Amino acid sequence: MKNNYLAIMAGGIGSRFWPASNEHKPKQFLDILGVGKSLLRATYERFSGIFPHENIFIVTNKRYNDLVISQIPEISDSNIINEPSRNNTGPSVAYTAFKIHSLNPDANIIMAPSDHLILKEREFLRIVENALDFSSRNEAILTLGIPPDRPDTGYGYIELSDELTDHDIQLYKVRSFREKPDLKTAENYLAQNNYLWNAGIFVFNAKTILAEFRKYAPGIYDILETGSNVYNTVSEKEFIEKKYPLTTNISIDYAIMEKSDKIYTLVADISWSDLGTWNSLHAFLDKDSHENNVIDAKGIFMNASGNIVKAQKNKHVYVKDLDNYIIVDENDTLLIFPISKEQEIKDIKKHQ
Repeated sequence: MKNNYLAIMAGGIGSRFWPASNEHKPKQFLDILGVGKSLLRATYERFSGIFPHENIFIVTNKRYNDLVISQIPEISDSNIINEPSRNNTGPSVAYTAFKIHSLNPDANIIMAPSDHLILKEREFLRIVENALDFSSRNEAILTLGIPPDRPDTGYGYIELSDELTDHDIQLYKVRSFREKPDLKTAENYLAQNNYLWNAGIFVFNAKTILAEFRKYAPGIYDILETGSNVYNTVSEKEFIEKKYPLTTNISIDYAIMEKSDKIYTLVADISWSDLGTWNSLHAFLDKDSHENNVIDAKGIFMNASGNIVKAQKNKHVYVKDLDNYIIVDENDTLLIFPISKEQEIKDIKKHQ
């Protein structure tokens, strides 16, 4: 266990959860589920039973450093990895790997988003431990794949090869990654029965991932490798402030996952959602007999169905003759938006 490390990715903006989520306080820092804790806090607590406290890192944008401390006061300042710029997940993974590798060259790392919902937590942690064990013994990069139960167009997909590497833990070699499909393609994936949703949860040995960055993303590797002697020292912040913004803005999928021949996936039936949109949240929350759900507020529905409502606690929201809408009352903003067009929410700023 001493060689196992957790890095929670908490630097995103969550633009599709606007107006509840915004650049000043993104969704990972909000109690989106109305359960008394933020998504980040829930993620931290989910993992805390299987990782030593000192082996848990939070990876975020530097502007959210104080938010992290306020929600996870027990974390050490040295365990908050502050990125000075938004350069996507490729440089983020590389920076994290370099920093943890400098602490422990034998480190096995799981990088997990801070804003996912996982209902089968015990099963999830069992799968994580299996993945860490495999990555410690093999030059492998693992991702968790979720068995799809519908033709969803909001997720990327993993195409499995015919090679079942380990039957006991349902580990497959990955044949390819597929971008978010249209509905017809998603229906085809579902029918073929050899595609999984890409959960965006990665497990690897630090040496393995850094070797792949050196091979496939040298523009990132070469910049960050020059700081190998300053990670976890007083000079790290100055180095990162200067060098990190120079790295390529690219996702880990494009930088490594779609190029490497060391990619595997673990089938993870864990009742998962990435909570990427209001509709994905709507799908998981309890609903009334007409498929409406309400967060914090008190909803009164008349001839209305399929709606999700979020407003301040105990506020009464009356909805009549309206179906399949997102209704969010947040501070000085009221959003009333059709669920079918929720992907357009992130573009609203263009009209402000």
